Amino acid sequence: MFGRVSTLALVATSLLSHLVWADTPINPGFPYGSQTVRGVNLGGWLVLEPWITPSLFDNTGNPNIVDEWTFGQLQDRNTALNTLTQHWNTWITESDLAAIAAAGLNHVRIPIGYWAFEVGPGEPYITGQLPYLQKAVTWAGNHGLKVIVDLHGAPGSQNGFDNSGHRVSFPGWHSNSTNVQRTDNIIKRIASMFSTNPNVVSIIAPLNEPAGFDGSEVLSVVRQYWYDSYGNIRFPFGTSQESNTVVLLHDAFQPLSYWSGFQTPPNWQGVAMDTHIYQMFSQDEVSRTNQQHIDAACANAGDLSSFDLWVIVGEWTPAPTDCAKYLNGRGVGARYDGTFSGSTKVGSCTGKSGNRNSFSSDYKTFLRQYWEAQVITYEKGQGWIQWTWKAENADDWTYQAGLAGGWIPQDPTSLKYPNICG
Repeated sequence: MFGRVSTLALVATSLLSHLVWADTPINPGFPYGSQTVRGVNLGGWLVLEPWITPSLFDNTGNPNIVDEWTFGQLQDRNTALNTLTQHWNTWITESDLAAIAAAGLNHVRIPIGYWAFEVGPGEPYITGQLPYLQKAVTWAGNHGLKVIVDLHGAPGSQNGFDNSGHRVSFPGWHSNSTNVQRTDNIIKRIASMFSTNPNVVSIIAPLNEPAGFDGSEVLSVVRQYWYDSYGNIRFPFGTSQESNTVVLLHDAFQPLSYWSGFQTPPNWQGVAMDTHIYQMFSQDEVSRTNQQHIDAACANAGDLSSFDLWVIVGEWTPAPTDCAKYLNGRGVGARYDGTFSGSTKVGSCTGKSGNRNSFSSDYKTFLRQYWEAQVITYEKGQGWIQWTWKAENADDWTYQAGLAGGWIPQDPTSLKYPNICG
């Protein structure tokens, strides 16, 4: 266990160094607090997700390849490397960044795994992602976009999800201090890489979705890791000089109220909170009517508008169901149609996900209403980053398909239903 004595000592050290240094307001590369964040995630690119690119997994012919760990472990390494290299070269290109900027967005969030920076003994990951992250930062700069570099997978897995790189029954990151130290070192590397480029890389997110739902042992490690990350990101120069890079903490699946007063000004500068809002990962949520989905989205306004840090909804979607193939994991069904173990069927998934040509005009109208209800609400905070820009066959989730299909406006401020939240 990551012991309490060391935790307290580290907190004291962090706080002491912080109180000595952190006395000047941050000057980030984007006017957070006065201008709205509107962006999109580049999901499924530098961290594989089976539901975003099912063909990469299906083409292996091995049903046990369910994440990036097994992608490297359970097939020929040259085959895996060639597949990944082709994917990295084609899934996101500069034309995507140009299209994102042309759609009126100002941010991209780029998930990347720890294995892009180092692979330890016995870890079957294939590396090579880092040059693509650096290319993406260049492309973003070319098109006036700000980048959030998001560490999406940590050693041992911080949540057990396939999107952490390693799908496991219980996360192991928090229970091994070596895992945490490795992650600290990677954040130092990321901070150092981009410390002099805050006008493009305006935010670093030190860990995506740590499993706070697994209890206090996880949360105590996460809180300490957030303290350490603050020092690592805001003080990357080895001196008392501060960077202008914003630190984006995830809420660890806790209500925002849990984090009230955490790393707030004036003693802490340049900290923002990331919350992810989805309505399809429980039986109750997938059973909601269209109006109940909209009402639930609108109900977030109070929490977002009153929170004491900049708060960004860093993942969300207009999709109301879990019908996208492999969304719950490769080989795992959907709650909506009752194919997920233990679920109760709500309805047919036909026409709810997949290609937009299968969507009815009524469904597209709802997707537009639900998208707008969320955008209006999330702009009560600092703004939003939709998950995700593109997917092979889940158009209900993707910004690119929404633009083409008409349920996402060409200008994100051009609303058809400005009063949808009443």
